[in-house]
Amino acid sequence: MNKCSNMKHQGTVKIETKRLILREFMISDTEASYKNWTSDTKITEFLRWQAHENLTVTENVINSWIENYKNKDFYQWAIELKEIEEVIGTISVVKMDEKVNMMHIGYCIGSKWWNNSYTTEAFQAIIKFLFNEVKVNRIESWYDPNNPSSGRVMQKCGLHYEGTLKQSDWSNQGIVDACVYAIIKSEEEISRGGKLLDAETALKSLREKYFGQV
Repeated sequence: MNKCSNMKHQGTVKIETKRLILREFMISDTEASYKNWTSDTKITEFLRWQAHENLTVTENVINSWIENYKNKDFYQWAIELKEIEEVIGTISVVKMDEKVNMMHIGYCIGSKWWNNSYTTEAFQAIIKFLFNEVKVNRIESWYDPNNPSSGRVMQKCGLHYEGTLKQSDWSNQGIVDACVYAIIKSEEEISRGGKLLDAETALKSLREKYFGQV
């Protein structure tokens, strides 16, 4: 039986990737955020919040996040695209369970930047940080089956499909099904070159780790 241990919360630390900077939001991000993603009705179609009608709404939301940055268990990253030096979206921990060291990740970026793997790049960096630094054991994410592009991000990040919960979630579409994807620390540890091993090799690796040579 795995022994539970407390996660080592570190808050929304700055993380840099090849094309992105993941960091805390600043009030100076208000205008770019409104222009690039918070007013984008395409991205809120499958989310729970409405596209922002004006800059004030965006400013108020960002202010609330800034206020929460003092809490080490608050994780709300701005996704800044280095090429333009502007925020194009966000990725965050939307739910966690300390008893099982689990974090649930949510994300969105402006539709202008879809199909460039920016969300995948951000999520991969967050997975590495949460597993290695925060000591999370399980990372999960859900998506509406009518929004398969979100699911492809999860797949590319190494998360595995665990099932579909019927009529278990809600969004601007109403009550919806939720496809559940997740990855645990031991699965991430046996990945090679950014790609998860095939099922047979992965199973063999796990057996060797916990039961010795087989």
